Amino acid sequence: MAGLIHRQGSVLVRRLLSSRPWNSAIPAQFHTSSLLDKQVSFNLSDIGEGIREVTVKEWFVKEGDVVEQFDNLCEVQSDKASVTITSRYDGKIVKLHKLVDEIALVGKPLLDFDVEEDADDSSSDSSSDEEVEVSQQAVAASVISSGKVLATPAVRRIAMENKVDLRSVKASGRNGRVLKGDVLEFLNIIPEGTVKPHPSIAAQQARTAAAAAPAVKPLELKQAETVVPLKGVAKAMYKSMVEALKIPHFAYSDEIDVSKLVQVREDLKKEALAQGVKLTYMPFFVKAASNALKQFPILNSSFCEATESLIYKSYHNISIAMHTPQGLVVPNVKNVDQKSILEIAADLNALQERGSRNALLPEDFANGTFSLSNIGIIGGTYTHPCIMAPQVAIGAIGKTKLLPRFDASGAVVAAHIMNVSWSADHRVIDGVTMASFSNVWKALLENPQLFLLSAK
Repeated sequence: MAGLIHRQGSVLVRRLLSSRPWNSAIPAQFHTSSLLDKQVSFNLSDIGEGIREVTVKEWFVKEGDVVEQFDNLCEVQSDKASVTITSRYDGKIVKLHKLVDEIALVGKPLLDFDVEEDADDSSSDSSSDEEVEVSQQAVAASVISSGKVLATPAVRRIAMENKVDLRSVKASGRNGRVLKGDVLEFLNIIPEGTVKPHPSIAAQQARTAAAAAPAVKPLELKQAETVVPLKGVAKAMYKSMVEALKIPHFAYSDEIDVSKLVQVREDLKKEALAQGVKLTYMPFFVKAASNALKQFPILNSSFCEATESLIYKSYHNISIAMHTPQGLVVPNVKNVDQKSILEIAADLNALQERGSRNALLPEDFANGTFSLSNIGIIGGTYTHPCIMAPQVAIGAIGKTKLLPRFDASGAVVAAHIMNVSWSADHRVIDGVTMASFSNVWKALLENPQLFLLSAK
């Protein structure tokens, strides 16, 4: 070996050999392509609300693209909202760790960058005075011999000190780049074959080999089955329902004659539309719930199992179950107690519009205090809604039907009848409280003029 190493490189070689015991682990010291190739991993940061995993919905970049700080990289979908991830680096993208519709974990690599900082450069700049000075003639020779070869300054220094023509070295790096390990192999300092392909190259080779491998014919039964892992909204629904069914539910149902409300809404919807707001029945249901919660504040609380205590909320953030392309989500209308029916309608319109685009934000789901679900727009009369822990109550509204009923004089009249089903946490809510709340809610909807007494 000594015959192959120039005297000017002897100090470097001694330092390399003495830096750690000579054993099979040495190649790993030299093969650190993330440093040699200036590669850093971009980890998925915490996006709040306790979210630990997301689904990659769309990539705005691809491998090989050059981006700057704050450029959009991708859009991810959690069980609560969509979030756009932006770059923290200026550099070139060398690897995407996740495909579209794959799960990404907070704190784990999302993609890899080639950035401008080079760890080997910095270590080379801090070299000690023990390194021998290289003559101007050697510097010039190295520049001439390696000028068209891809290599980092640190690799060029090793080649220069040992008078190695980089054009003679077999390159194993990406795009024909000569790595430190390639030069050390050329000098017989480490055994041939130590340098491994770049991870992205190895992955591509593995994919190519897998594609070329003969397909294994599965059993006929398996051919008729499709396995779809739960993710995103579906996985969140699974988790929330598991928690919900730990709660002893008390159920209460009633019917409401909303004939007067139907007429009021018909009279007001054109005026609301003129103000840019679509007026449905839901804003009336939400406002009626808020007014009733003022009389029964325990239903606007949350239950803490750890301390076995109730947390009363002074604000009314009414959660509304709505169907979206991603599945069932439950954002909430903030501070309903301080808003008019028209303002509530405008907020609902905005939530539904964002939901249809899968663009709901984490704050749309935060701090809900009470829930309503209008399953009646699809169909059905009665249901048994599941409580969204840690809330303590939820209501599900059935389809409004035109049915025969008796009026005050005993005559049969046509009436718009709507059914409601309530569920309450029976550990802390008794039947009388739930029924009394329902009666206040019912009275407001059967006599819409009562809203005037508490209009905001």
